Amino acid sequence: MGASKVEFYSPEIIEIANIAKVFSHPARVAIIKHISDQNTCICNDLVDEIGLAQPTISQHLDVINKAGLLKGDYKGISKCYCINKKGLQNAQALLSQFFQTATSKCC
Repeated sequence: MGASKVEFYSPEIIEIANIAKVFSHPARVAIIKHISDQNTCICNDLVDEIGLAQPTISQHLDVINKAGLLKGDYKGISKCYCINKKGLQNAQALLSQFFQTATSKCC
């Protein structure tokens, strides 16, 4: 499979695609749900809760983080994650606007 040519797309389209990527995998949805239920979380807590290996959880956290939906602080050697409320609100507004525009122009 060839590389996607992201330079052809607007920053808004790329941001929507990154947000959609987060919600396209059930493990990522479960991670977001667990973190929001707990307010904060470290990776090892997610390993126990989600049941995936630590490297897999870290890869999922990276995708969620790149979409701007997480914040993290180091506590000792562990990174403590929480939901980035501003990022989540931005994602909600962006997707809402996208769907509103798309459905208003449908036949």
